[in-house]
Amino acid sequence: MKLDPRRRESPDLNLTPLIDVVLLLVIFFMVSTTFVDESRLRVELPSASQRPTAVVEESVVVTVTAEGAYRVNEQPLVDATAQTLERALEKVGQDDRDQPVVIRADGRASHQSVVTAMDVVARTGFSRVNIATVSEEE
Repeated sequence: MKLDPRRRESPDLNLTPLIDVVLLLVIFFMVSTTFVDESRLRVELPSASQRPTAVVEESVVVTVTAEGAYRVNEQPLVDATAQTLERALEKVGQDDRDQPVVIRADGRASHQSVVTAMDVVARTGFSRVNIATVSEEE
C-alpha cells in the first residue's frame, strides 16, 4: 500500500472581479449622491409683516368661501363661476380699474378657487391686487 499523499494545489482566489464590482458600486453611489443634491428643490416662502396695514375704504373685496363660492364686497353671487365673478367685478369697478382689490380666501378653500379669483381679477384689468392674511398670535 502506497500512502503517498496527493499533492494538493493551493486554492487560488481571484479577487479581480470582486474589486471591479466594488469599484463600480462606489462610483454609482458617488454619482447618485451628487444627483440627489442637485435635484433638491429650494423654495423661499414669502413672509408677512406682523402689523396689519390699513385697508383703503375704496377697495374691492373678493371673498372666497370654504365651499368655493365668491362674494364681491360681501354680496353673494348667483353661482360660483368665473363668468359671474367677472361680471360682478366689471359692475363694481366700472371705469376705475386703479382701485385696489383685496382677495380674502378661507383657509379651507380650494387652491383652484383662489387661483380662479386671481385670474378673473387680472382679466378684468385690476392691477393692484392684495391677498388678505391673518397673523398668528404667539
